Amino acid sequence: MSRKPRRNVLAIVLAGGEGKRLMPLTADRAKPAVPFAGIYRLIDFALSNVVNSGYLKIVVLTQYKSHSLDRHVTRTWRMSTMLGNYVAPVPAQQRVGKRWYLGSADAIFQSLNLIRDETPDIIVVVGADHVYRMDFSQMVEQHVETGAACTVAAIRQPIGLADQFGVIDVDPEDTSQIRDFLEKPKDAVGLPDNPQEVLASMGNYVFDADALVEAVTRDADLDDSAHDMGGDIVPAFVRRERAAVYDFKDNLVPGATDRDRGYWRDVGTMSSYYAAHMDVVSPLPIFNLYNFDWPIYTSYGPQPPVKIVQGEGGHEAAIGDAVLSPGVVVSGGSVDRSVLSPDVRIESGASVDDSVLLNGVIVGEGAVVKNAIVDKFVVIPPGAELGVDPEADAARGFQVEDGLTILGKFQPFPED
Repeated sequence: MSRKPRRNVLAIVLAGGEGKRLMPLTADRAKPAVPFAGIYRLIDFALSNVVNSGYLKIVVLTQYKSHSLDRHVTRTWRMSTMLGNYVAPVPAQQRVGKRWYLGSADAIFQSLNLIRDETPDIIVVVGADHVYRMDFSQMVEQHVETGAACTVAAIRQPIGLADQFGVIDVDPEDTSQIRDFLEKPKDAVGLPDNPQEVLASMGNYVFDADALVEAVTRDADLDDSAHDMGGDIVPAFVRRERAAVYDFKDNLVPGATDRDRGYWRDVGTMSSYYAAHMDVVSPLPIFNLYNFDWPIYTSYGPQPPVKIVQGEGGHEAAIGDAVLSPGVVVSGGSVDRSVLSPDVRIESGASVDDSVLLNGVIVGEGAVVKNAIVDKFVVIPPGAELGVDPEADAARGFQVEDGLTILGKFQPFPED
C-alpha cells in the first residue's frame, strides 16, 4: 500500500491585533491575549485548532503590547523539541527597515526568514481573535485537490448582513472558485444553493508556500496597498483566477453537536465579547467548551478547586447558570448567568448577574453587579452597585457601552 507524501505544513498565527474596540480590556494587552470564558485567552482557540488539526510547527506574529501574549504562549504552548515541533512567538523584528508591521501581509513579508528556514509546502494562516472550532486539515485537503494557490475559509451569513463583512462571490458553475472578493457590499448576490445567504471571509487562509512568498513580496512594493491579507493579497489571487473558497459548513469537528456545529464568533466589540460569554453560559451551550474530542488547551496556574460556602450571618450561596473557574470562592453570595475567572471572590450577600469577571476580582459584602465586564484585580466595595444605574456608572468615570458597564484592569471604584 502506497502512502500519500507527507506535506510540510507551517502555521502562521497573526496575533498583532491592537483591538481598539475592546478597550479597556486591551489597554494593557494585545487583543489575542484578552481572557475568555474564565481560563482561556482568545489565542488559545486558534492554537488549539491548529494543533488538533495535526500541524505542530507554528509561529505567532506579535506586535502591540505583546508582553502578556508572549508570556502566555511561552509558558503554555510548549511542544516536543525532540520531534521538531514548536510554537514560537515572534515579535516585529524590523528586518526590512526601521518600521513596524504596516498590515497583516506586511507582517508575513517581514517574517519571510521563518518561511525560508522551515521550507514548507503549505502555509496555513489564521487570525488569533475568534472563538470557534475548526479542523484545518480538511481545508488543506480541499486546497490541494482544487489546485488553487490560495484558499479562503468562509462562513455563511444572512444576505442582510453582507455589508458587515468581506463577501466572497463564487462562480455559479464551480462554487469552490472565487469570482470576486467584495468588501462590505451593499448589493450582494446570494449563493447559488441559497439566495438568502452569502459567504463571509473568516480571516483564515491556506496557501501554497511559494505563491504566498511571491504575493507578499510583490505587495510590499505597491505604494497604494494597505498590505492586508484580506484586502490586498486575496484579491490579487482572485484577479489571477488562483483563489478558491472553503465553506465552513463542510468542516466536521470530532465531538461537535448539532447545536454548536459551525459556531464562529468574532469578539471584536464589547457587545460581541459579552454575547460570546453568554453563549458559553447557556444551559444548552451554543458553544460547547466540554468537547473533549477537540479540546481547547490552556494553562491557568496552580489554582485550588471552586469553593461555595455559607457566608457571614448565615447567608446561603446561590448559583444559577454560571461558569466558575478554579480558585473561585463564593461565600454566601449569589451568581447567575455569569462567568467568573480564577481567584474571583464573591462575599456574603453580594450578587453577580449577567456579568463577566476576570481574574482576582473581589465583590464585597452586599454589593450588586449586573450587566458588567470587570477586568482583573478590581475591588467592588461592600454595598456598592455596578451596572444597576448606567448614568451613575458613567458619572463615576466607568465606560458604559451597549448596556454594559466596563471596568479596566486595577480600575479603582470611587467612593460616593
